[in-house]
Amino acid sequence: MGEIVEFPSNGSTGQGYLATPAAGRGPGVVVIQEWWGLVDHIKDVCDRFADEGFVALAPDLYHGETTSEPDEAGKKMMALNIERAAKDMSGAVDRVDELSDGRGVGVVGFCMGGGLALVLGCHRPDKVRAVVPFYGVIAWPEAQPDYSKLSAAVEGHYAEKDGFFTPDKVRELEAQLKDLGKQAQLFIYPGVDHAFFNDTRPEVYNAEVAQQAWMRTLAFLRSNIG
Repeated sequence: MGEIVEFPSNGSTGQGYLATPAAGRGPGVVVIQEWWGLVDHIKDVCDRFADEGFVALAPDLYHGETTSEPDEAGKKMMALNIERAAKDMSGAVDRVDELSDGRGVGVVGFCMGGGLALVLGCHRPDKVRAVVPFYGVIAWPEAQPDYSKLSAAVEGHYAEKDGFFTPDKVRELEAQLKDLGKQAQLFIYPGVDHAFFNDTRPEVYNAEVAQQAWMRTLAFLRSNIG
């Protein structure tokens, strides 16, 4: 359904996977990858959004590289050039906004991408109206978001057994956002682990919880950018 496209990225060119609904236009969503890269799972998420009437673009933050090895993925994540990634994500926001007939842009991210979704919301309060982090991790000290700049509503999906971003951290983040007057609801799903939404990883995937989080995400996006 989707295709690899190029888009302007603040003076250079970004690339990513774009999925468009049958109607040709719809509310725009930027989908941000896990630490594995722009893999089939992320492309499939874009296709699923398109099936639901959204225009979805996943910028390729590793520029063509992917991995299935956790050690390698961790190295790629920590070696990510945050400034370049911010430009690529910002370019994706502008490209999706051009194709969108919604009210602003939504950002959905997974793992590394969940953290970057929050970062992007703070970078682009002019256009980002909804942010959905799934078990988001912000691993880079220099990339901590300035949540005071956030204008988007936030709906987060986190796992009780997540060792990367624990329930205590989730509650801390939710309180931080609410103290700043932001609209935020962060769900913690009992009994599941990090990456419960990734159906290519049977050791952690939970179909029932993934579906619940998906339906909540669709409703949240439709109410905020639809």
